[in-house]
Amino acid sequence: MSVVDRDKQFIGQSGAFLDAVERASRAAPMRRPVLVIGERGTGKELIAERLHRLSDRWEEPLVIMNCAALPETLIEAELFGHEAGAFTGATRAREGRFEEADRGTLFLDELGTLSMGAQERLLRAVEYGEVTRIGSSRPIRVDVRIVAATNEDLPKLAEEGRFRADLLDRLSFEVITLPPLRVREGDVGVLCDFFGRRMAAELGWHDWPGFSDHVRQQFEDYPWPGNVRELRNVVERAVYRWDNWDRPISYVQFDPFESPWKPAAPPRPPEAGRDTAPTASAMPAAQDYDSISDLREAVDAYERKIVEHHLGANRWNQRQTAKALGLTYDQLRHCIRKHGLTE
Repeated sequence: MSVVDRDKQFIGQSGAFLDAVERASRAAPMRRPVLVIGERGTGKELIAERLHRLSDRWEEPLVIMNCAALPETLIEAELFGHEAGAFTGATRAREGRFEEADRGTLFLDELGTLSMGAQERLLRAVEYGEVTRIGSSRPIRVDVRIVAATNEDLPKLAEEGRFRADLLDRLSFEVITLPPLRVREGDVGVLCDFFGRRMAAELGWHDWPGFSDHVRQQFEDYPWPGNVRELRNVVERAVYRWDNWDRPISYVQFDPFESPWKPAAPPRPPEAGRDTAPTASAMPAAQDYDSISDLREAVDAYERKIVEHHLGANRWNQRQTAKALGLTYDQLRHCIRKHGLTE
């Protein structure tokens, strides 16, 4: 079984993914707060939208606020609004996000970045259903369902005194923890095909060639630190760069910043007391240097032998080979193409 949201690309078939979706579906009709936990790119905002659309508030506003996107001095004014003249630059009264979301849902992303002062006012708004604009003493009644998200360990922050424990208790009626892509068994292939087909259609391709078995294995082996958001970028970049539309895509670049011509970082100063001279094991074996008449040719031949040896030792697993040689994946790919190496 798989779940597909055609509007938002909410896609997956793994048990971990389906469990999170089912928990969101069950919590949606409730009017209680929900806390969504997950790494970047796991779809926290998509879960918030699902909670809203499946609730009885679906015709009312879904207001989204990224708490990390604003300076601390403006957070409270954004949340609760302000009156004209409340502070420098406040030339007119303005509703806050709570008032905008009245009778609807307010999604607070990056909740863990809120200051303690903003947390205190947020607690009062959640507890009593009232907000007071900056520069006013008149409370305003609001009916808002709160969905909050973070990639931080809020219970630990609460233990350290950096997040209000009472606010955490109030917001965690239900906690939905989203699994990272690396543990969603079977979902990588499904997502790659979906994003690949969509990009091919956008480019006007008549057929979808798919990915080669080698590239599919690379997708499965990659840890995806950026999760679905990163996967989408990698797949779409591989499709639009591919010219042989009648053949499966056989090359993919995971890090668009990597290049053989990438500017080198300045050398780090040696640590005090540390001998930085190369060891004997790091140096090439002694040979008849007088017989070398072309330095570049000799270096290339030596490089080819090293790369070929490690590729064989790692059964042509290029990611393991790159790691063994201290190279990035794309640097190794450059060496393979440079020396014409084939399995």
